Amino acid sequence: MVELTLYGVDGSPPVRAVKLTLAALNLPYKYVQVNILGREQLSPAFLEKNPQHTVPTLEDGGNFIWDSHAIMAYLVTKYASSDELYPKDPLKRAVVDQRLHFESGVVFAAALRSITKLVLFLNQTVIAQTQIDAIVEAYDFVEKFLQNHDYIAGNSLTIADFSLVSSITSLVAYLDIDQAKYTKLSSWIKKLEKLPYYEEANGKGAAFFVSMIKGKPFTVAK
Repeated sequence: MVELTLYGVDGSPPVRAVKLTLAALNLPYKYVQVNILGREQLSPAFLEKNPQHTVPTLEDGGNFIWDSHAIMAYLVTKYASSDELYPKDPLKRAVVDQRLHFESGVVFAAALRSITKLVLFLNQTVIAQTQIDAIVEAYDFVEKFLQNHDYIAGNSLTIADFSLVSSITSLVAYLDIDQAKYTKLSSWIKKLEKLPYYEEANGKGAAFFVSMIKGKPFTVAK
């Protein structure tokens, strides 16, 4: 019997990426909310699970795994009936891995986390134009990745789609997606929204994140 526990917060894009993977694999799990603002992640009990005190953290049979990309790959490798979501073919896997690293280093770290830290946690009301430019660059790259493919890493749904859509649907809190300019990006999001588990796993959390940011008015320095 599968006994999985996911520790996270609803607004977190990486947590939502893991939720999408769990849903796609139809895996039952217990979900434990971590009070980040209350610094619950720094409690001795949580640090024993994950010394980096990050979410998502996955518990599987007394073992703890963190970082959404590692968790998603682990879940598919261990529990999926096929390798479609994370291909074993070296070239196909390399493309998925590249997109995962792109999400981690460019979309999430450089664009999303840097601006969210200022607006949400440090209550800054003015952000630099360069931070908006980083979001534009992220949109541009994703549009390019989708030029000749149905999904972000080819013509099949993979964990790279889950990773990127969770962050992209959070970036809209700062900069809306121009559907005339980003036709492929817009179509890709709409396609993922049709997944039967999308709204519960990502849609609600993304809307919650956007509402939090919209409640923190800010301007862009010229």
